[in-house]
Formats: sequence, structure tokens, C-alpha cells
Amino acid sequence: MKIGIGLPAAIPGADVRTLGQWAADSERAGFDSLGVFDRLVYDNLEPLTALAAAAARTSEVELVTTVLNVGWRNNPILLAKQLASVEQLSGGRLTAGLGLGGWPDDYTASHASRDAMATLWESTLETFRHAWSGKLSAQGGAMTQLPDDRPALLFGGLVPAAYRRAATHGQGWVAPLFGLPVLKQGVLAVHKAWQKAGKSGRPRVLTGRYFALGKEADSIADHYVHHYYGDAYFDVARADTLTSPDELREHLTALRDAGTTDVVLYPTSAGLEQVSLLAEALDTAGLRPARASASRVGRHNKGATWR
Repeated sequence: MKIGIGLPAAIPGADVRTLGQWAADSERAGFDSLGVFDRLVYDNLEPLTALAAAAARTSEVELVTTVLNVGWRNNPILLAKQLASVEQLSGGRLTAGLGLGGWPDDYTASHASRDAMATLWESTLETFRHAWSGKLSAQGGAMTQLPDDRPALLFGGLVPAAYRRAATHGQGWVAPLFGLPVLKQGVLAVHKAWQKAGKSGRPRVLTGRYFALGKEADSIADHYVHHYYGDAYFDVARADTLTSPDELREHLTALRDAGTTDVVLYPTSAGLEQVSLLAEALDTAGLRPARASASRVGRHNKGATWR
């Protein structure tokens, strides 16, 4: 299972100018990916802008959205351009997890309808394919053509249509940031959809968990989770927020055993020390990211192949 770290892009009051350093430190520490999630009416950075900033300070680590909300973004051709821009700026490292978005205030603020979502998906994906094919042109030439199957796409959602979409249009499924039973049900559903679509191999299953480490980790986690989710989802979200090496070992092992292929650990504090604290805690728990393990052994066995 690959282990990534979230960017501190959705922590109210944070000094966002440190995001580039966070990204560079995370790549140096060997994390497999840098992740962002999406919300409109909140004190956070726009996620693709955050990934573009991270791309400028890194060269190898995967950049992922878990997820980017399509439902209230009213201009699919502009979104295609933004995704293509991050893909190009990063040298082909973007994996775009896409969803609809569940916060009602985001739809209200953007004057977006929640009706006809199936039609929205089909038209949006067709727009993406057309834009990225290099066939959309005007005076001066066409939009940049991207390689086939780039950027990589994953899809979120908890209904049969979402699992079918993940199997037929993408490389896999993005699970919610909390709730192991929901993840287990989704893993079974997306594997069934994958097989029905006649695809070889196995789908990616990506999820996330929040974390806080160091002094006052529990109080920091409590404050952040309550601020973001309120009373309604506090208990279930906080139960899956990790504040020690033992909790990391327990929860990540459970995610791996449930069929997760990738996990992104999202910070609840923007302090730069969280990157090294997480790397150390994972090491203590015996759960090193794949890039970190390859780098460590590669120093002793140059030319080794890693799978």
C-alpha cells in the first residue's frame, strides 16, 4: 500500500506560503503522493492551485486530488484546462480523483444545480476527452494534446453508478476520508464493476485519514475535526483521526487488509514539523512509504528493482 501525505491547504489561518517547503520536505522524506481535497465555502486554498505550487517544488512525487468536486464547477472546459495545466507543470504526475461534492453551501454559493448529475458526468468527461485530445482548436491552433490516459482519473461516490464510472472511465475508486465499513463495501462493489467491465488487473482504491502528532496532538485533532465537520460528523471522523504510531499501525493495516492500494494522510496542523513527525511515526510503526523504502535500500543496493 502506497502512503502519501496531504498538503496543508485546508487548515484555517495557516501561513500558506510554507506549502512549497512542506511539499519539498515530503518528497525528500519519501512519501508516495501529495494530496488535496476540495471545498468551496471554507478557509482553504483552491486545490489545483495548491498542487501547482507543490509541483514547482517537487520532481517525482505523485499529485492527487481526493476528490475534486465536479458538481458545482460550472465550466468543464475550464476545469479540463486547469487539470491539463497541473499535469504539464508537474511533468505528468497528476492523478485526479473526481467527485460531485456533498456540501450544500458550495452548490448554493456557485449557483449550481444538483439535478441531472448523471448527465453532468457524461458531458464533463466528454469535454475532458475532447480537450485533452488536441482536437479543440481556434485561431492560433489547438489546445495542448496530452498522452493517452493522462491525467490519470479516479472517481469517488457511494452509489452503483459511481463504481461503474470508476471501472469504465478511470483507474479506480476514491473512498471517503473515514468509515472502514463503507470502504469495505465500496471495495467489493468497485472490484465487481471492474470485472464486469472486462478490465485486467485490479483497480486502485485510494482513501485518506487525518493525523496529528507531537505535543497536544489530540487537542489539535479535536479542534480541527470539529471545526471542519461540526457536531454531525465529529464522532465518526475523529474516530479515524490518527495521533500515535500505534494508531497509524492499527488503522493502516486495517485499510491495507480491506483492499486499499493508496492512502493519503491529511494534516490537522500546518506546522512543518508534522512532515518529519509523520515519517518518524510511520518508521516506528513499520509502515514506510514505498518511495522511502526504495530510496533507503537503493543506497545500499544500487540498481535494485522495486514492485
